[in-house]
Amino acid sequence: MLAPPPLAPGDRIAIVAPSSPFPREALLAGLAWLGQRYSLVMHGDMFARVGFLAGDDARRTHELSTAMRDPSVRAIVAARGGYGATRIAKRLPWEEFARAPKWIVGFSDITALHVHAAACGVACVHASNATGLGASSNVHIARNRATWMSALERPASPRTWSGLRAIKEGDATGVLFGGNLALLCALAAAGSLAIPRGAIVLLEDVTEHPFRVDRMLTSLIEGGHFAHAAAIVFGDFDQCDPTHDGVTIDTVLAERTTSLGIPVYAGAPFGHASRNESFTLGAPATLAAGALTWKIA
Repeated sequence: MLAPPPLAPGDRIAIVAPSSPFPREALLAGLAWLGQRYSLVMHGDMFARVGFLAGDDARRTHELSTAMRDPSVRAIVAARGGYGATRIAKRLPWEEFARAPKWIVGFSDITALHVHAAACGVACVHASNATGLGASSNVHIARNRATWMSALERPASPRTWSGLRAIKEGDATGVLFGGNLALLCALAAAGSLAIPRGAIVLLEDVTEHPFRVDRMLTSLIEGGHFAHAAAIVFGDFDQCDPTHDGVTIDTVLAERTTSLGIPVYAGAPFGHASRNESFTLGAPATLAAGALTWKIA
């Protein structure tokens, strides 16, 4: 995939709110950290709220489209995830964006934007949203911030996650793809999910009971979406606690994926829990001996 140019100190970053509203204090804390290194730009109406959305669809579409078209902007960073990006994703100027790509940065609901960017051949960064970067009480904040900056400023430097837990052992090579499991299921239902052939698929989720994760994985499996995947790597499934039946999330992840006949590993340090290390979607990667290594070529 085409990688946008690396960021440098002083570069212009657009902060956008394409999904749910967010706490003002959390965003201001994130902006304070980002503003020490980059030049920030944002719309004055990004604090808008319409029910569970950060403003109506027209506001959010205009804000994001403007950032995608602005030649002075080098990266687009989501304020927060939540819900709402799928409502506007198909309205965005993806063809123009592909001709002059820039980094789209975020996770959770931002998976919708990452998948559309991948469809037009542009790499993105799965990373903390702006509000997450301000969470100074997070014990992993220093690591999250360091990998955030590294992914954007040094995407060609190799990164490795070692010590992954094997569900089904094996090695694989392929581009990194994925994000939030619930969003991938929603995109599949909308006809927008196209997992690249030979991809290493990374998955995470939050506050979903094991039976719901089972249902989502089953839907993607039965729909043939993993048919050409090279491997699956699970991150955190935070607050995905058993119900009265006692079935754990680890049981579901293993039972649903071992029959795919591809390597499957768990324990990668990303997701909605306190550790959320950044990685580059679209980067060529190698999975070997329980370690995942990637860099932009």
